[in-house]
Amino acid sequence: MTLATLGPAGTFSHELAARLYTDEIELLPTIRSIIKHVATGAAKGLVPIENSEAGGVGETLQGLMEFDVSITGEAYIPIRHHLAARTDPSRLSVIYAHPQTHEQCSILLDKLGIEVVHTSSNAASAVAMQRDERAGAVVSEMAAAIYNLPIILRDLQNNRSNITRFVEISAAPLDSAGATKCSLLVDPETDRVGLLADLLGVFARRGINLTRIESRPSRRGIGSYIFFIDLAISEGLQEAKEELKGMASVRELGCYARMEVPGL
Repeated sequence: MTLATLGPAGTFSHELAARLYTDEIELLPTIRSIIKHVATGAAKGLVPIENSEAGGVGETLQGLMEFDVSITGEAYIPIRHHLAARTDPSRLSVIYAHPQTHEQCSILLDKLGIEVVHTSSNAASAVAMQRDERAGAVVSEMAAAIYNLPIILRDLQNNRSNITRFVEISAAPLDSAGATKCSLLVDPETDRVGLLADLLGVFARRGINLTRIESRPSRRGIGSYIFFIDLAISEGLQEAKEELKGMASVRELGCYARMEVPGL
């Protein structure tokens, strides 16, 4: 089956997909377009979901809320950002960068004091900079090689341990055999004192480790939230999910294992 991921050629998504899959890779312009495409059953997908520096990827979380897809795997890739340009940094008038990349490289980019223009991906930044000889772009090593761009500053990222977590998505869930983690989408559909404590207590009482929790606006109005919860599979999980369903609307996004990335 075709694997859809974020393009153009040279994104971190593209790099990871090339390492993980022998399938045909289809590069799409936005994360939302990937998730929408996967929901039709025409392809499986690979999308970034969180970064150790910048946190959750909002476009992915929103897409998981909107479309009926399942998470079927996860993978982690170290992220190194480099400044590509055909002139000295002192002569640059603009730097192109993806918003998450900008956040992950904020310390050095702020220090340079050059206008930063946001793009849809790191590879799109590489394409955009070629229209102006005084423009630079924050790109990956792969993107610099594909577009033949000279790297003038290496390792712009704020944190040398910068890592992005990706999830594989499909129109149908996997069998949970061999899975180590599950993801849930929890909508309380109300607000009251102690609500979050009660929701989390379902897992705490059973000793189930939550590896991540993040809230997103429900779009029903200010103060109304939906929660993404990742948890380690352990004894009592099924009972915990049943109790949780008595307190909130729960959508099971899938149970899955970590995929090992060749060469990393």
